[in-house]
Amino acid sequence: MSTEAVRQGSGQMFDAIAGRYDLVNRLISLGIDQSWRERTVKSLELSNDARVLDIATGTADLAIMIAKSEGSVQVIGLDPSEKMLEVGRAKIAHEGLGRRVTLQTGDAEKLPFADRTFDGVSIAFGIRNVPDRERALAEMARVTKIGGRVAILELSEPRAGWLGRLARFHVHTVVPTVGALLSGAPEYAYLQRSIAAFPPAEDFVQRMERAGLSVIECAPLTFGVCHLYLAEPRVRA
Repeated sequence: MSTEAVRQGSGQMFDAIAGRYDLVNRLISLGIDQSWRERTVKSLELSNDARVLDIATGTADLAIMIAKSEGSVQVIGLDPSEKMLEVGRAKIAHEGLGRRVTLQTGDAEKLPFADRTFDGVSIAFGIRNVPDRERALAEMARVTKIGGRVAILELSEPRAGWLGRLARFHVHTVVPTVGALLSGAPEYAYLQRSIAAFPPAEDFVQRMERAGLSVIECAPLTFGVCHLYLAEPRVRA
């Protein structure tokens, strides 16, 4: 088996947990992840005829929520895991959104779209799995229309206070244990490690700026266990 086939955070890794991904996420986040997605959708400030790209769409939770936010919004969901996309397609069909949400395999580091294609770009819980994050951020800036928005939702590790200690216990102990028990796979241990390894919010904001994005907001959510980063593509000189 090739190195790429077993890389932690790769599409193949997520193929192994696709069947129970939604259930486990609801349980380990206590359902709060859906409210984070709702805030992300609102932050995009989409018009009724907007075209949106949802990167690392997984089982399409955020893509579906974006499509439901406005009556004619068109969403393309991109993800490297075909099995996650299979689950997402079933959910889209159930919601009757097949004409407005399409899913395809793809790589965040090399988006298969022309410059300034989308009114909004989103990625939820996926940027930490991208090996070359700055390249992916530059790609997001490239495909977003001037005046459009890029919304990045990502888990983080609180670093201060007793609530931070409690949140760290949840991430380090509860997440990998419950995830492995319910999914029958060890991949949730990677989730814990990837959260701990993700750069602090202020550092990630600097990476966004270097990649051609002007950051509008960096908002900690639920005692800092998650952050919402909101930006616009910077006009090239």
